[in-house]
Amino acid sequence: MKSLNLTSCLLLLLLSLLAAPLAADEGETERPDEETSAVIEEDTADDETPATEAQVESPTETGAKTASASDDDAAQTFTLLNNDVAPGSMRRLSWYASENSAGLSEATPVLVAHGVNAGPTLCVTAAVHGDELNGVEIVRNLLYDVDPERLNGTIIGVPIVNLYGFRLGSRYLSDRRDLNRYFPGNPDGSSASRIAYSLFESVIKHCDYLVDLHTGSFQRVNMPQLRADLNNDDVLRMTKGFGATVILHGEGPDGSLRGAATRAGIPAVTVEAGEPMRVQSEQVEHGLKALRSLLNYLDMVPRFSLWGEPQPIYYKSEWVRAEDNGILTSSVNLGDTVDEGELLGTIVDPITNSRNAIHSPVAGRVIGMALNQSMRPGYAAYHIGIRKTEEQIVEEADLAIDDTDKTRDRDNESESDESDEQDTAAVDVPPDTEATE
Repeated sequence: MKSLNLTSCLLLLLLSLLAAPLAADEGETERPDEETSAVIEEDTADDETPATEAQVESPTETGAKTASASDDDAAQTFTLLNNDVAPGSMRRLSWYASENSAGLSEATPVLVAHGVNAGPTLCVTAAVHGDELNGVEIVRNLLYDVDPERLNGTIIGVPIVNLYGFRLGSRYLSDRRDLNRYFPGNPDGSSASRIAYSLFESVIKHCDYLVDLHTGSFQRVNMPQLRADLNNDDVLRMTKGFGATVILHGEGPDGSLRGAATRAGIPAVTVEAGEPMRVQSEQVEHGLKALRSLLNYLDMVPRFSLWGEPQPIYYKSEWVRAEDNGILTSSVNLGDTVDEGELLGTIVDPITNSRNAIHSPVAGRVIGMALNQSMRPGYAAYHIGIRKTEEQIVEEADLAIDDTDKTRDRDNESESDESDEQDTAAVDVPPDTEATE
């Protein structure tokens, strides 16, 4: 019995000696795990701090535009008619041209789309003649379709300049004056002069470029065309942005909006398209394409391919007038190319049935024409942009050079840069006084 107890004691002692190293091994295994875990957490904490610092410094390190750099390109608040327009927004403002017959001030809407980035200011006006509706639709579509968030600069649209005429379907103001003969206006002049002065001072002088939209007048229709003073270098450069649009050279009538703007240092053109008293979708679409092409050319919108091929430039034009009473029936269409002597139309007397033909006195293109209508002697029937042959162009250039040489000899001018400039001026073409707008 004693031997069994001794044996049991020896076994217990042996087991206790074996258990101690196992317990020690387990403890050593756990402690390194805890230490490793602590190290991992410390490394993670260290990583978070540099990551935060890296995020702050990343714009500079990556070369991205900093806040100070973006300020150079970002647009500032645009102020017009005592109203502020924030960058990237559009507002409808009010221009008070004059008082109506009741003595109450009447507001004319002015639409302003102000881009997020700096750029030029383009002004687009329509319905200076109140019965010309195509331009009204062009301005509306242009302004409400543009995205100020993607616009560089500012677009100012005055869809209805002559609000009185627009409401009555009349070309004229209430006093029967043609507003487009009174610019830049006079604050102490007639009603038309005061309205012209107000628009010019309040709106037009805030613009870098001006496009004035018109149609034909008095039962006449114009093919889409640009009217511009090509002797002005800034205007000439501007015309290159209108895509597939015919250009007719001319200074414009005395008192016209585009003429006054150009003389004030604001490059300006007139866009003629269609006929009065109607909205013609094809003409409106052409006008929109032309203006969007101009925005692209001026880098005011994201770049895209320019629209269409360049069209002819007509430095002269001629109105062909009726010589008889009767009803005009045309043999040509708007935009047709005609030869000298070609039949344009026939005036038929509805009582006697007599017929009188109208032939083209020049070779060119029909850029405007009367709609089929009752005619009287002197009425303008067809507007022909005169086509010149290469020989004619060379001949006129030679004549201009000869005239310049004679002037140089007479004035004893030396061959200098100054005389070169005078040579350039000597070959300028005269303004087209026949075309009105």
